[in-house]
Amino acid sequence: MGGACSRKRDQLDNEDGLRRGVSGRYCKSGSSKWLATTFSRPVVEIQREKGKCPSLMELCTYKIREDIDNYGSFSMLPRDLSQQIFNELVNSQCLNDVSLEAFRDCALQDVYLGDYPGINDNWMDVISSQGSSLLALDLSSSDVTDSGLIYLKDCPHLQALNLNYCDQISDRGLQRISGLSNLTSLSFRRNSAITAQGMSAFSGLVNLLKLDLEKCPGIHGGLVHIKGLTKLESLNIKWCNCITDVDMKPLSGLTNLKSLQISCSKVTDFGITYLKGLQKLSILNLEGCPVTASCLDSLSVLASLLYLNLSRSNLSDDGCEKFSKLGNLKVLNLGFNDISDSSLIHLKGMKNLESLNLDSCRIGDDGLVHLSGLQRLKCLELSDTGVGSNGLRHLSGLVNLENINLSFTVVTDGGLRKLSGLSSLKSLNLDARQITDSGLAALTSLTGLTHLDLFGARITDSGTNYLRNFKNLRSLEICGGGLTDAGVKNIKDLSSLSLLNLSQNCNLTDKALEMISGLTGLVSLNVSNSRITSAGLRHLKPLKNLRSLNLESCKVTANDIKKLQSSHLHHLVNFRPE
Repeated sequence: MGGACSRKRDQLDNEDGLRRGVSGRYCKSGSSKWLATTFSRPVVEIQREKGKCPSLMELCTYKIREDIDNYGSFSMLPRDLSQQIFNELVNSQCLNDVSLEAFRDCALQDVYLGDYPGINDNWMDVISSQGSSLLALDLSSSDVTDSGLIYLKDCPHLQALNLNYCDQISDRGLQRISGLSNLTSLSFRRNSAITAQGMSAFSGLVNLLKLDLEKCPGIHGGLVHIKGLTKLESLNIKWCNCITDVDMKPLSGLTNLKSLQISCSKVTDFGITYLKGLQKLSILNLEGCPVTASCLDSLSVLASLLYLNLSRSNLSDDGCEKFSKLGNLKVLNLGFNDISDSSLIHLKGMKNLESLNLDSCRIGDDGLVHLSGLQRLKCLELSDTGVGSNGLRHLSGLVNLENINLSFTVVTDGGLRKLSGLSSLKSLNLDARQITDSGLAALTSLTGLTHLDLFGARITDSGTNYLRNFKNLRSLEICGGGLTDAGVKNIKDLSSLSLLNLSQNCNLTDKALEMISGLTGLVSLNVSNSRITSAGLRHLKPLKNLRSLNLESCKVTANDIKKLQSSHLHHLVNFRPE
């Protein structure tokens, strides 16, 4: 019946947990800067809108979804077809404990139910009936308990298991998965019931490549049970403030470790000495740990280290000369540390550096001269620093720069002219009150911009004329209060926009919605704190791709939006007022 239809199992291996659901346990809410959801619209609906012809398999799957109550079993179908039907029901949130029964003994390979409502132990019998075929299982945010995990003994080939945010699983449940020796990925984020003693169940998972225990506050002393997992490549114990230097010792023999996340723990410079033998380590996150520049002595011997996060630690100018030993780094985060311009001279030798974060450090114009030779730099974070217009001249030669954040700096309109030659620039954050229309005029040569944040800038209707030069913009935020409907006329032709934030512009009316009704690619729209009314919602009907809509402090009610959602905006999953 065709090729493999299931989603890739490496979706469970997302390092940053970007797969999000709609329950609120994963999602940030209330901000147009964040929008993500697990559940998507059926492919056949999207293709119909685009004028494409869906495949025969897609048509069959869509029809079965509509008539799901008429089917008692799919076990006679080829696996790839039953897998696609299962995925379709999950994506459309049409799967329930009754329709689930039709998938008994279907030999499914992937069962992704992360953040799906209503899952409990009663579902586990059908899930386990997939037997040795089941390779990946995501039950995150479910009500599955320790008792439900006993069913997994029938799935000996399981490779990836995600039990994030499963509040009812404890040490007892860990024992029930201890025999799944084929597991390569295991995730238990935010579980307060797992203890060091229970972690003894991990000792037999000898094929484990990735282990995620983020926000598990009771695991101090338990890492001794993973010291024999020599294949382990990724370990995440972020936000486990119980972790101390003693916990680092068992990690010293995990020589295949490539990624280690221990941010917001109690690990000090001494604990870092245990990592000297991890020669394959390329990612190390020490954000919020009480380390100083002294730890750089230990880190300098890690030849593979490419990513280092030391933000919110105890760094000061003292000892920063040791940064010169980390010449291979590509990404360095020093944000929110007590370092000044004098420390930046020690970064001059980092010729491979592609990303540098100096957010909220005590730096100004004088320090930027030391960055002028970092020709590979693509991303530079200077938010909330003392950097002003004079310092920007040192950045004018960084021709590979793609992303720069100058929010809450003292850069003025005149200084922005020094960025006009950075033709590679794609993302620019200028969230600062002193930026005006004149500053926007100085940037018109940056035609490659895809993201422009002018959140707090004082842009007026006249200034929006310059936006016509940015035809590639996908994200635009202008929230300084200076826009009226007249200014929106210059935004309506930016057809590539997927995110538009015009909040805080209190003079915008329903006419503004009418003018942006042609931006059919919009996924997120924020026009809160304006004069928009319920009558204007009709103009949003063409925005079929809209997932997030914020109209707080407008003359619009949640019921008004729900009616629009049910009749036209079927993809809308996040809206305010709610």
